[in-house]
Amino acid sequence: MFAEGAVLDVLAALETAGCAVWVAGGWGIDALVGRVTREHHDLDLLHRAEQEPAAIAALEALGYAERLEGVVPGRPARFVMAGPGGRELDLHPLRFRPDGSAVQRLDDQGGALTYPADAFASGVIGGARVPCLSAAQQIAFHQGYRPRERDLHDMAVLREAFGSETHF
Repeated sequence: MFAEGAVLDVLAALETAGCAVWVAGGWGIDALVGRVTREHHDLDLLHRAEQEPAAIAALEALGYAERLEGVVPGRPARFVMAGPGGRELDLHPLRFRPDGSAVQRLDDQGGALTYPADAFASGVIGGARVPCLSAAQQIAFHQGYRPRERDLHDMAVLREAFGSETHF
């Protein structure tokens, strides 16, 4: 399990290293509503691609190491670092544009995902203000696949907190 204190430790280490990150996934939804709503097994983080060496060094100092086996999709779209207690970080490199939008490379054939500038918001984890993805971006990411139990839960949390419409 990835507990609140461990999330804050990771975020503090990255901030100390000068790395900008945004919390996504389940922890990102919990940040938006300002409370833990379910158990989390990983922490999804978006980061500036040019800061990746510093981010990796900061995470290695906390005991994390890149896991190369079984990560699909892998680089360039994302990579996983495994750490103490079986915790996993799911890291997504972004290249920001001057207008505040960002691009995540999905493959080496030109596939990419674009994040609009308003996809980046802030929330609260353990009383600390943290950068995270917006509710609208979280909802957009929860489309086009068969939802798991945790996806149904996460969308229900956003509907309740923000009156958002979701497709499941």
